[in-house]
Amino acid sequence: MELQDQIERFRTFFEKNYYPRLMEGARSGKAFLAVDFDELSKFDAELADALLDEPEEIIRAAEIAIENFDFLGNIVERFRIRFSNLPDSQIMDIRHIRSEHIGKLFSFEGIVRQKSDVRPQVKTARFECPACGNVLSVIQLDSRFKEPIRCNCGRKGHFRLVSKDLVDAQGIVLEEAPENLEGGEQPKRINIFLKDDLVSPITEKKTNPGSKIIVNGIIKEIPIILKNGGQSTTFDLLVEANFVNAVQEDFGDIEISKEEENEIKELAQDPRIYRRLVRSIAPSIYGHDLIKEALLYQLMGGVRKKRDDGVVTRGDIHVLLIGDPGSGKSQLLKRVNRIAPKGRFVSGKGASGAGLTAAVVRDEFLKGWSLEAGALVLAHKGICAIDELDKMSTEDRDAMHEALEGQTITISKANIQATLRAETTVLAAANPKFGRFDLVEPVSKQIDLPPTLINRFDLIFPVKDLPDKDRDEKMASFILSLHQNPNMENPEISSELLRKYIAYARQHFRPVLTDSALEEIKEYYLKMRATASREGDVRRIPISPRQLEALVRLSEASAKVRLSNRVTKKDARRAVDLLHHCLAQVGVDPETGEMDIDRISTGITATERSKLVNIREIIADLEGSIGKNIPVDDVVRAASEMGMSEDKVEEALEKLKRSGDIFEPKRGFISRL
Repeated sequence: MELQDQIERFRTFFEKNYYPRLMEGARSGKAFLAVDFDELSKFDAELADALLDEPEEIIRAAEIAIENFDFLGNIVERFRIRFSNLPDSQIMDIRHIRSEHIGKLFSFEGIVRQKSDVRPQVKTARFECPACGNVLSVIQLDSRFKEPIRCNCGRKGHFRLVSKDLVDAQGIVLEEAPENLEGGEQPKRINIFLKDDLVSPITEKKTNPGSKIIVNGIIKEIPIILKNGGQSTTFDLLVEANFVNAVQEDFGDIEISKEEENEIKELAQDPRIYRRLVRSIAPSIYGHDLIKEALLYQLMGGVRKKRDDGVVTRGDIHVLLIGDPGSGKSQLLKRVNRIAPKGRFVSGKGASGAGLTAAVVRDEFLKGWSLEAGALVLAHKGICAIDELDKMSTEDRDAMHEALEGQTITISKANIQATLRAETTVLAAANPKFGRFDLVEPVSKQIDLPPTLINRFDLIFPVKDLPDKDRDEKMASFILSLHQNPNMENPEISSELLRKYIAYARQHFRPVLTDSALEEIKEYYLKMRATASREGDVRRIPISPRQLEALVRLSEASAKVRLSNRVTKKDARRAVDLLHHCLAQVGVDPETGEMDIDRISTGITATERSKLVNIREIIADLEGSIGKNIPVDDVVRAASEMGMSEDKVEEALEKLKRSGDIFEPKRGFISRL
């Protein structure tokens, strides 16, 4: 097919199928047009086949055809044609690229791991010959800047650079998506080269690290220059992108059609909407209705507030599930991860601090060091599900503290000082200290996680697996019937509609507390605070302001479920019931049977703290009368007079030793530091 013939065919194709869109682009100043490959294939199959085998020539013919449209005005020179929706035969894994594919058009799907800065690149350069004044134009195709070899007048070298045409260029590293891998395959990477409108600020959002994208582009080889200046016999590969589109967006980017919007509004009018949504969260998991309700609120999220003084209050609701093995925690995590766009799933020992936050790595494009985002940053405005939280090392867990409350991750390593945004909702699961809950010990003593981390979770659910004849029979029937007929348990609301419903609620609603809701939350908070009793010199605190903020977030999420901008008393009541259920199971002082938030937030109840204060006073008194080395028996005797048992005294002494207040110079004696 001759070039002129190709240009004519493209001109007819654009006039027939894309004329209105070209007119609209001319008005808005858009210098590109996305063409659906299917439409081109229906119009001219021969031209479509030629595009796949000789993309550079065909794309150039299409761009020349565009130049014939006068109404495009001054943008015609930089107008680009982008081809989307390539056939399945052209979809390829990065690992399967071979030499026979070089120079052809293929489609790749993967996750953006790294991204270089946008830099200008020379497209063409014009040189003047000092001898005869002739102007020579040189097209710059290689990575090395080219000058003319000789002029028509016979002169060689030393030409003067008159001008150059620059185009914006950027490099990204694309990595294969984990779901496309098999067995022990390691995900492969390839460099993608973007230029022109593909690096515009609007498109750039699609290619942020962590985004899952589809890239249609031409595979090219790059010569590798050896240290001695020669050229290697092996070549590197690069994909010059023609079209880029995001596959995985956050809730704010999900597009909802008019019909879907009407269906969502109709669904919100149903008085059973809470029950229907809760039952659709994880239909293949039996029971756990309160946890599913909490997960629904977590997906909805509260309202993020930024005040004039710069203080930001997070809207994300963090949930922690602590439970017996086989109680369905991981299944709940994976299900939520599937509903939420931009979801990440990480597991205990397989995650490091750098993998969760950010790692400093060598930059492949600009040479030097750059940041590579971890799971919490990659899930920005999405959900990060962390399984086996208790199996992670202490240092790695500590990396999460800032991300959970401050929603940023600050890195200060080598010459890199950066603050990354991590507005990520965290859903975590862990096992109790000894693998399974002990029915005698209080739940709070069996949570083997640092109190500073636990305190950042809005809701903590103990998931107990206790034998119960009726419940066990129902669960056994439910699980076995699921195995007999895997598709039996269809959700009331399909996963796709549920995702759209949540996205619509998050995009359009920012609920505000009404006076009645505010009074309901305030009344509960004050009632709980009023129950604070004194234990010796220490006051027991049943609830803290952090739980107050959690109540506000949960109330706002409850209002979003109804697609409402007003948080009513009913919403506040739902939030109070849910939080009270969690506190009643986790935050109860085992000795007094009363609520004590310190059980969660510091790991030591007010009762224990008052005992520690008493023991400290006894040690100080005995030091004055006996001297530095105090016999343990004397401490036990003095404490028993105050009504403390021997095992409680020994427990308190052990705690003081661990905190570094006292030490044991010899067996049976203690000394203050």
